[in-house]
Amino acid sequence: MKTAKRAVAVLLCIACLLSCTCFAGTAQTAEDTVTGFTQDDFLSTKGQKIVNRKGEEVVLKGVNLGAWMIWEDWLCPYGPYEEKLDHYTVLTELEDRFGRDKAYELFNTYMDNWITEYDLDEIKSLGFNAVRVPFWYRNFYYDDKGTKILDENGEWDFSRLEWVVSECAERELYVILDMHGAVGYQSDAPHNGKGYSCGLYEDTEQGERYRELTDELWTEIATRFKDEPAVAMYDLLNEPMCDVEAGEIERRINNEFIYTRLYDTVRSVDENHIITMEAIWTAIALPHAFMKGWENVVYQVHFYNNSNFIFNVFAFFTKVIFFDVPMMMGEFFPHGDTTWENCFNTMESLNYSWFLWTYKASSHGMWESDWCLRGAKDGFARVNIYTDTYEEILLKWGECLRTDVGFTDSGHYDRNVKAHL
Repeated sequence: MKTAKRAVAVLLCIACLLSCTCFAGTAQTAEDTVTGFTQDDFLSTKGQKIVNRKGEEVVLKGVNLGAWMIWEDWLCPYGPYEEKLDHYTVLTELEDRFGRDKAYELFNTYMDNWITEYDLDEIKSLGFNAVRVPFWYRNFYYDDKGTKILDENGEWDFSRLEWVVSECAERELYVILDMHGAVGYQSDAPHNGKGYSCGLYEDTEQGERYRELTDELWTEIATRFKDEPAVAMYDLLNEPMCDVEAGEIERRINNEFIYTRLYDTVRSVDENHIITMEAIWTAIALPHAFMKGWENVVYQVHFYNNSNFIFNVFAFFTKVIFFDVPMMMGEFFPHGDTTWENCFNTMESLNYSWFLWTYKASSHGMWESDWCLRGAKDGFARVNIYTDTYEEILLKWGECLRTDVGFTDSGHYDRNVKAHL
């Protein structure tokens, strides 16, 4: 009897050991299947292609996170709308009314709610593989004199960019870091933060100070993200010289000057990431990369015209002219006779990476607009920057700005985009 009991005990021990081994094996397997980017996913250019370190071609198909870190009045819930307020004006008014710290509390509350983990999950689930993140210098400086925004440890605060890159890395979404508004501003368009303020190119002591601070900002960004495979590329300047009354020769000279400087700035600390330069409206706005000695670069165009023919010619000849670099459509929208189907088919045939403008918007009618994938529900609350109290603004820029609370599917994805992912 004792022998039988001993045998049973031995068998139970063996069963227990086998069970533990099985569970350990399961745990190891789960760990092995955790998603996220590795160094093999680091992107670079090869001829007219973007490839990862395994040699696989990667065509980026993504959305812009517009109206998040830098604002445009037609996308954002503030007003009075008829005044066409740029971000600089809004921020200045809030600072004048409530003081700098409270103004930035409101700014941060807005950003905390406009894009959350929910949005990145949505973007991934829809089949996109990348996001382009527009930002401006006032996310990092309190002013254009170089007063840095510091975190609780007294360090220069880049937590917003670090958060989005980290979250996207976990979801295997590439990130393009887009300087939408440089110190001093690179165009006269209000979408770079402040309208009619193109001071970045000025041949003055002040212009040089703007360039020094923009150098400083790109140096810090490139230093922080130089080993991060989720960062697809650095977008040095959004739409330089946009809306500036200048001839194409002047535009070309200014762009070549500032891009040469910023390319060298980034390369001094990061030799590995792709750098993208924007030609936006015409191909001749940029020099050939090989003539400048620029390596590992992508050239970028934006399109907001009204003809399929013009789109096709524009995309084709830009691709031909810049024969030594990959091409990317960083923003586009088919006005007038241009169709989504034509845009997508043309870009696919020419091997363009592309990014929709934009993911989310809150102006009237955006709940059914092709401008965005998610639009604010009818009846959304717009902040009046002149008359609303601090508490009222805090409420209107609170949880109601979260996509899963105050926004709806515009139908744009199903109508136009889904078939091309």
